[in-house]
This record gives sequence, structure tokens and C-alpha cells, in this order.
Amino acid sequence: MKFTPAKLNTFLFFKLPSAFWSGVRVKVIEDTKCVASVKHRWFNQNPFNSMYFAVQAMAAELTTGALVMKQIKDSGKSISMLVANNKGTFTKKATGRITFTCTDGHLITEAIKNTIATGEGQTFWMKSIGTDEKGDQVSIMEFEWTIRVKK
Repeated sequence: MKFTPAKLNTFLFFKLPSAFWSGVRVKVIEDTKCVASVKHRWFNQNPFNSMYFAVQAMAAELTTGALVMKQIKDSGKSISMLVANNKGTFTKKATGRITFTCTDGHLITEAIKNTIATGEGQTFWMKSIGTDEKGDQVSIMEFEWTIRVKK
């Protein structure tokens, strides 16, 4: 699969339908940066008239995971990936269109090199920052990814 926003959004429909139906969409995918957005609406709201935290987590995880998937594909190796931990900080009610941006793609390259060279699992943290339409930060989500060459 070529990594384009359209291909990733089709992937969402078939492999992560809860994210797709919640309105999560990839807008940009590059080697070290991924951007996804989701609009607050009735379907993804919490009782406090803002976006449910799990919807924010889905969009944020997608920005980190898509970068990991892309670099694994670019490596040409069979490598497994899994989220081991996550942390979330919520600083403002998420209403309107929320955009999540991860620029930590550079962290994956070294981990892939190390797992290929040693055969050992590697872990690294990636951060995705959610901002509203005014540019105000609404949340920071961090994910600890583990990768390992498949045997």
C-alpha cells in the first residue's frame, strides 16, 4: 500500500471502522509528520458537550501509528508493531474541528535499524498534539510503541 491520506482513510474504513465512523481522517502523511483531524459532532461527543476522549485518542494514535507503518513498509522487513503504553493530557474542551499532529517520525528510523540489527524488540514514545480551529491546544497524547523483527 502506498501511504497517502486517501489510502489510509480507506484502511480506516476496513480495519478501524470505529475511527472511521467517528469522523477521524488523515490529512497529511510524510516521512516524519502525520496530521489527522476529527470534527466534534453528536456521534462522538461526551455528556459535557465536547469530544469524547477516546475519539481524541484514536485520532492521535493514528498520527503516530501511520508513521510507524510507513517506515516499516519502507524498510522492506517484516516487523511487528504494538502500543505498549499511552498517556493523555487534556487542557481544554475539544469542540469544533480538532487537528492532531505528530512530528516524531524521526524516532522510528533508529528503532527499526536497531531491531533489524539485533533482533531485539525496541520501544520509543511518540507524541501527538491536538489543537482546535483557533490553534489552541486541547490535548497531548503520547504512545509508547514497541517494534520487533518477525521471526
